[in-house]
Amino acid sequence: MSTAQTPEEQGRRIDLLLDVPLDVSVELGRNRMTIQDLLALGPGSVIELDKVAGEPLDILVNDRLVARGEAVVVNDKFGVRITDIVSPQERIARLR
Repeated sequence: MSTAQTPEEQGRRIDLLLDVPLDVSVELGRNRMTIQDLLALGPGSVIELDKVAGEPLDILVNDRLVARGEAVVVNDKFGVRITDIVSPQERIARLR
């Protein structure tokens, strides 16, 4: 008995996944602070992030890094242009 699938069977299996919703987020940077510092924040407060201006933004799918990009403006809204896709080897290494 053969376990190989025809291209049509593989296409049907992929079709089952196409409607699965995923959370996509773009991370500008991170900072760690105490609860006291968090409670002291107010309008006009500035939180310094760990990334340098111009550094690529991390694109996360379900909290997993999948790509990097740069901020753009599209029709008065912010967007992100993908500049690099994380290699499968790097994605696997991040799972450990």
